[in-house]
Amino acid sequence: MAEAEIKLDGATYTLPVFVGTEGEKGIEISSLRAKTGHVTLDIGYQNTGSCKSAITFIDGEKGILRYRGYPIEELGTQSSFVEVAYLLIFGELPTGDQLRAFTARIEQSSLIHENMHAFFNTLPPSAHPMAVLSSTVNMLSIYYQSIFVDDGNTETFEMIVARLLSTIRTIAAFSYKKSIGEPLMYPQPNMSYSSNFLTMMFSKPNIPHEIDPDVERALETLLIIHADHEQNCSTSTVRLVGSSRVNLYSSICAGICALWGPLHGGANQHVIEMLENIHRQGLSVKDCVNLAKDKDNSFKLMGFGHRVYKNFDPRAKMTKDLAKKLLSKKQVKDPLFDIALELEDMALRDEFFLERKLYPNVDFYSGLIYRAIGIPTNMFTVLFAMGRMPGWIAHWKEMHDTVPFKIGRPRQIYIGEKERKYMPQSKRKTFSLFNIFKS
Repeated sequence: MAEAEIKLDGATYTLPVFVGTEGEKGIEISSLRAKTGHVTLDIGYQNTGSCKSAITFIDGEKGILRYRGYPIEELGTQSSFVEVAYLLIFGELPTGDQLRAFTARIEQSSLIHENMHAFFNTLPPSAHPMAVLSSTVNMLSIYYQSIFVDDGNTETFEMIVARLLSTIRTIAAFSYKKSIGEPLMYPQPNMSYSSNFLTMMFSKPNIPHEIDPDVERALETLLIIHADHEQNCSTSTVRLVGSSRVNLYSSICAGICALWGPLHGGANQHVIEMLENIHRQGLSVKDCVNLAKDKDNSFKLMGFGHRVYKNFDPRAKMTKDLAKKLLSKKQVKDPLFDIALELEDMALRDEFFLERKLYPNVDFYSGLIYRAIGIPTNMFTVLFAMGRMPGWIAHWKEMHDTVPFKIGRPRQIYIGEKERKYMPQSKRKTFSLFNIFKS
């Protein structure tokens, strides 16, 4: 095994180098503190591998994304979301019998406990769907408290998996119906995963929603390309929270809350808002590009660049083609899509963007597809959570299957006050809380 050397205070220490199946290299530092008294400082964990994982491989320099070895381009165009969920969670593509059994279990788990409807009835119409989603998913641990994976039973785990994959659709659709003041629509048997969700979203009493196969396929593809993306903020959150051995429902709830942030799952919503502002203000694409390049201007081009990809995001290529196909079929002239195409074309010919490797990412076009389907902007992140559910479950399971199992416990470098004596209130000086918080 290869080794790395580190020199501290005149002494040399050796640390093992771990090499992944795709040639990724990492220096194993678990023993560093014991050997040297030092920890590593990596704010935001930008260069820290928190685990060994066999789920997803990303090569940001080459624009590669694979689930369990399968290219996202093949899965996104040839597979189904339920099949990809099985692949991510259980490690292999299912046989016909396995897929039918897994699909049946998901459909049998689509209803939420009837008593949970009282919770929906108490919600104000202004409640954000992500707040509803996270609260209701965590509530599953109340109504199904006797069914946790801690018992080590495979059957129990599969029941939890099916319930989470299935009920997240129901909860998402219910939260939308509640926000617009319409009656809740129950899931229907014998429908595909995506068509069932679209039916609950857009059907009205006695007026069933007609499913467009191209819309269903577009939604399936979006769910697939969002199904996992390695150790991102929300997935790392699921792992860290789950490392305390809390139940899977609560771990997923934490992941949903992390995804809600505008720097993570809320990014595609910001792209739409940016495009709407450009259209409303009548800005030219050239003006927007110049504003984005001006470091003294607060304007930002949302949907460009990625923390991992330093090449074209492979998911962005797929979503661009999907958006074109969907809008063309519907014969809809969306000015936001035209602006997006112009922005991409100009940015990809501009040295400023090329030098910084600022290519369109998955968020740049995914929101336009949701918009074409009829999904409101505040539901974009909810659908992201639906898609990411298999990845969260897969990582939670992989972590629990790892031996030895360890609770997550990052270290820190303390920069506060040194030891000082307690001072009675009568002798304390007045200070400004603003200065404390500012520091």
